[in-house]
Amino acid sequence: MIKREFGFDYIPEYHRDIVNLEEYYLEPERNTFLLACIGDRLVGTLGLRAYDREFKGLNYDPERTASLWRVFVHEDCRKMGVASYLVEIAESFAAEKGYTRIYLHTHKHVEGALEFWLSKGYSIVIDTDNELGTVHMEKSLNRSSMGNQDFSGTCSTIKRGGTGHQMTFFLSERIA
Repeated sequence: MIKREFGFDYIPEYHRDIVNLEEYYLEPERNTFLLACIGDRLVGTLGLRAYDREFKGLNYDPERTASLWRVFVHEDCRKMGVASYLVEIAESFAAEKGYTRIYLHTHKHVEGALEFWLSKGYSIVIDTDNELGTVHMEKSLNRSSMGNQDFSGTCSTIKRGGTGHQMTFFLSERIA
């Protein structure tokens, strides 16, 4: 999906978390990696971890700020509610783990991405106007307004999007 969306392959500097899922998403208690499946087909992903980057002009406390990464939905499954539900689960998880804000960055050239995040209540913090079209965004979390998700299990199955497809959303278990 990275190559299709961004036009380049794996770059270690930008994608080190992909080959180290355990270190970045599964081992830390306050991080997670979500998978959305239709049947046995993986159709969406979302990673949430404590903010750990140093972008110019941004200064977030990793104890209070989570960051979203690897939010991808297969192009055949867009507009079915997959990304919306992944974000809903991630925001509830983040609030439960004590985060008060979520940071993300997106790219203006990814069709519908900026509009999607704005529709979810994220605000633009910095529009870099760089060649990648990078836009840095954030959202404050209000725990009382988050859904009542139960994170004691690792899987919930729901029907979403009016498509008649059974979608399964997996929340990663912490590795002890």
